[in-house]
Amino acid sequence: MSLSAVLSAAVPSPTPSESGTPVVPSLQDAQESATNAAGWVEENWSTWLAIGLRVLLILVIAVVLRFVVRRAITKMVDRMSRTSGPVNPTGLGGLLVNAERRRQRSQAIGSVLRSMASFLILGTAALMVLGTFQINLAPLLASAGVAGVAIGFGARNLVTDFLSGVFMILEDQYGVGDSVDAGVASGEVIEVGLRVTKLRGDNGEIWYVRNGEVKRIGNLSQGWATANVDVTVRSDEDLDRVKATLSEVAEKTGKEEPWNELLWSPIEVLGLDSVLLDSMVVRVSAKTMPGKSLTVERELRWRIKRAFDATGIRIVGGATAVEDVPAADPTAGMAAPSAYASAVSPQSIAASPLPPTNITK
Repeated sequence: MSLSAVLSAAVPSPTPSESGTPVVPSLQDAQESATNAAGWVEENWSTWLAIGLRVLLILVIAVVLRFVVRRAITKMVDRMSRTSGPVNPTGLGGLLVNAERRRQRSQAIGSVLRSMASFLILGTAALMVLGTFQINLAPLLASAGVAGVAIGFGARNLVTDFLSGVFMILEDQYGVGDSVDAGVASGEVIEVGLRVTKLRGDNGEIWYVRNGEVKRIGNLSQGWATANVDVTVRSDEDLDRVKATLSEVAEKTGKEEPWNELLWSPIEVLGLDSVLLDSMVVRVSAKTMPGKSLTVERELRWRIKRAFDATGIRIVGGATAVEDVPAADPTAGMAAPSAYASAVSPQSIAASPLPPTNITK
């Protein structure tokens, strides 16, 4: 029985008297109403106090648990960011994960985990508070389930992008500073998000790639790269001299700075890659720092060309080289002048037809 019902029952509604003036409640009626209200409060205060304390306890536990969980996630992410660095920063591991990449990856993971923890803890606390007030949660849960299914179907691309971004970050597929080939676009990663990855192309353009659209990705900045240079020479060149020249160039390049830092293995002359009737291809290869293969290839071509020019080795322009054939004499195909070309030559006069004779009658 509510307090308003008690008060309404204790205090009768005034009825107009015969003279039309309202009846004023007496002191005894007011005392009876106060006694009934006090009895109702005394009867139900324990229930309301228990409900209030239970709600307060739920909220306090939820806030404290949320604070503890978020703090634990933050410490775990910071520790992971500090300890994920390589033991030898000058070796291979130093280039796999840089400081900016670790920082952004740890921040993204921490943000996702903190958001999920807050949603679960506060959502559970809200349901427990509603249950404390004896509210039927079955229709609410059913409506939330239907709404979740509808939103999931309507925003499935957004959900796909988000989940792909989460797994991409957790698996450390690529990070800031990496050169990647995402299929739909390629370039250097300048920002990694849970929904979109930003790439800087070779010409300076910025590509916004949705994580859910990436079916395969190639990371060109992890591990090592390979610099391959194919040198096409004439088929009659001395192979021993060609190999000795290339080996000299490789040894000299590996000892000079900054190429000794960019090269992670000695430059090797692999041998003949192909042999044709008029040319042959010799391949030179080396393992380099990730992203520096093109730079090493250009330097090797420069040095090989200069070394071949110094030793007299000819480099031809392609797989089908053109032999140097002396130019033909333009007058070789011309016939000797004929004596009949001149009208006054004896041959022309002797060959001229005789004029017709005039016969007069």
